Amino acid sequence: MLARNMSVEFADLDDARHIAELDEWVCAQAGSTPFHRPAWICAVARGTKQQAMMLVCRHGGEITGVLPLNLIHSPLFGRALVSSGFAVDGGILASDQESAQALADACWHEAQVRSCPTAELRGGMVPNAGWQLKSDAYLNFAKPLEADDEAQLKAVPKRHRAEIRKGLANDLQIEAGNSARLLEIHYRLYAENVHRLGTPVFPKALFAGVLAAFGSNANITLVAKDGAPVTSILSLYHRDSCMPYWHGASLAARALRSNEVGYFSLMGDARKRGYTIFDFGRSKVGTGPALWKKTWGWEGEPLTYATRAAPGMEARDINPLSPQYQRKVALWKKLPLPVANRLGPLIARGLG
Repeated sequence: MLARNMSVEFADLDDARHIAELDEWVCAQAGSTPFHRPAWICAVARGTKQQAMMLVCRHGGEITGVLPLNLIHSPLFGRALVSSGFAVDGGILASDQESAQALADACWHEAQVRSCPTAELRGGMVPNAGWQLKSDAYLNFAKPLEADDEAQLKAVPKRHRAEIRKGLANDLQIEAGNSARLLEIHYRLYAENVHRLGTPVFPKALFAGVLAAFGSNANITLVAKDGAPVTSILSLYHRDSCMPYWHGASLAARALRSNEVGYFSLMGDARKRGYTIFDFGRSKVGTGPALWKKTWGWEGEPLTYATRAAPGMEARDINPLSPQYQRKVALWKKLPLPVANRLGPLIARGLG
């Protein structure tokens, strides 16, 4: 039962004034992320055809919490109510535990009403009994930026600092923006990258939707050698943080150290724009990306995710490192890239 004068309702995501009110509240909260913003779940809905919803808790008429949601449906991976879709965070954001629990209860009620065997909360405040918590799968890497480029280099452990210097000596070209041309290049490099990892590529419309929805709070950093693109990074900006989120790279990137140059350049650009935190984002525990971020001097903090499954059912598992997916990953890597790029978005839009 909700406390007196407390209510939980769905936001009207077609009402610009309502969206502006929610966005203002979210951006004012210290624990918020880009994935709590209405812009994110609406971009996901447009780009993947997975419905966007946002639960809003009010106490005495004032907002005390929000829970952004995407209703994910896939013939391969089933149905789930996810906060937030295609995000690494975006769980319950509330000013008090009472509001947080009210949002969690409302989420599970909606999951049952909408025939979703699973509900997933990524990060955010932790609900009470009934939800299974997992904190050993993912690490998040974020820390303050240094005062200038030289201090940033010195903060990197010596061995990896040498790799950055080698990259900086390779006469690479840097470009940043959110034009259609940069999106086209980024998507091509991203598709190549995930194919080598054995995972389906997300729909291009998702990237376009995020860039359009976030405006100046999102951009693409492109690194090229003699005019040939080798590394691209699509970043999000929120409060005081720069978050590189989607990464693309050609086979030439490793030898050129263009990934090192791209991220180092992004750190400098973020600093110039007034951002003070560089959020390297999420990586799975024990994987190469997690180890690579540590070579920069970033230490990972465990992320806590909460899941709930209907009685007698198991929560869906979309982790590509799970044993049940390893054979599928190996087979996907063998597909010709043009085939993978055609089939990938159809499959990936159901991952959420």
